[in-house]
Amino acid sequence: MFHADLIVGKWKPIILFHLLHNDKLRFSELQRAIPEISKKMLTTQLRELEYHDIVHRKVYAEVPPKVEYSITEYGKKLIPVLEVMRTWGLEHLQHLDELYGTKN
Repeated sequence: MFHADLIVGKWKPIILFHLLHNDKLRFSELQRAIPEISKKMLTTQLRELEYHDIVHRKVYAEVPPKVEYSITEYGKKLIPVLEVMRTWGLEHLQHLDELYGTKN
């Protein structure tokens, strides 16, 4: 059984996109990359992705604490799924444009 909620929703695909295109990102870098997301929502989404071993969270013993996020080897198995979702999304926008003559 596939649990789509692991990677769908408003924020998880965007978070995964940024992490897949960067080796690792700090929390603040993710916030800057996705300015529309609240701190609380970003934290929640990252924790869920970490729980499912899609994202790795590395904490450095520094003051102030430094935390980096990256995609796990297991999480990289999602790349083909995310690519198909992205392709479909772009095709869907084109389809809507053909139907209604407007960009959505």
